[in-house]
Amino acid sequence: MARVAFLFPGQGAQYVGMGRDVSAALPAARRLFDEASALLGYDLLGTCATGPAERLNATAVSQPAIYVASLAALESLRANEAERGAEAECVATAGLSLGEYTALTFAGALTFRDGLVLVKRRGEAMQAAADAATGAMVSVLGLDQAKVEELVAQASATGLVRLANLLCPGNYAVSGEKAGCEAVERLAEAAGGRAVRLAVAGAFHTPLMQPAVAALSEALSQVTVDGPRVPVWANVSAKPYADGGEVRELLARQVVEPVRWEATMRGLLEAGVERFYEIGPGRVLAGLLKRVLRKADVRNVAG
Repeated sequence: MARVAFLFPGQGAQYVGMGRDVSAALPAARRLFDEASALLGYDLLGTCATGPAERLNATAVSQPAIYVASLAALESLRANEAERGAEAECVATAGLSLGEYTALTFAGALTFRDGLVLVKRRGEAMQAAADAATGAMVSVLGLDQAKVEELVAQASATGLVRLANLLCPGNYAVSGEKAGCEAVERLAEAAGGRAVRLAVAGAFHTPLMQPAVAALSEALSQVTVDGPRVPVWANVSAKPYADGGEVRELLARQVVEPVRWEATMRGLLEAGVERFYEIGPGRVLAGLLKRVLRKADVRNVAG
């Protein structure tokens, strides 16, 4: 038996058409979308399947959409006879930013409904914080972490900017006020790197998201968080959660603190994980993992 970890994608993985095929093929997947639509008050499957892209990409919509689409993809894995044993072999799980809620739901720490309530509130709160303080995110490619930290320190004289996502070697996202991000773009290009502006609503994983913390903390206080049946690795600490109390604390902090994804992947590898499954829309996580360990055994289940 292989030691398996399940990985769940975050915001940005969404695409028009996701969830359509798996919902048509599997009643269990369709039920997830139907339950979500009843709670959200709009046709989630219709939005995922046919768009428009502008609506699907809105933070308040894309976050619940990816959460539900990823859990629908999990039903596809469960129905695949060749991969049916993967869940029994799963010894750990993690999710990138929003995907952490999907991982916690898979691990039984949250119910599907409570996870959806939290993701809905998170998306709304982050959208409101983004609307209140215009910000940006930039992917910096081809430079090492120390250099990116140096550039962020230089750019901070122009505007608030932080290292937001530590994804893999040579791939880091910075986030903050537009002036600070624009300065990072100029400095990165001058240093021989490449800067790509990300299509997100605001400065995620920085203090500009602080208004979202109170709303999310309140929502977290109103749901039951059980001990996970499979260790869930937290973005903030790059370690498994100790208990439900820590889940509440770190999920609230996650919106204003960096995502330590590379450290999480290295931790899972050091813990003996031999095979990874990226479960949900897109193939971003597989690509990031291959940059950490080129020969990593990673399989995609898009639903």
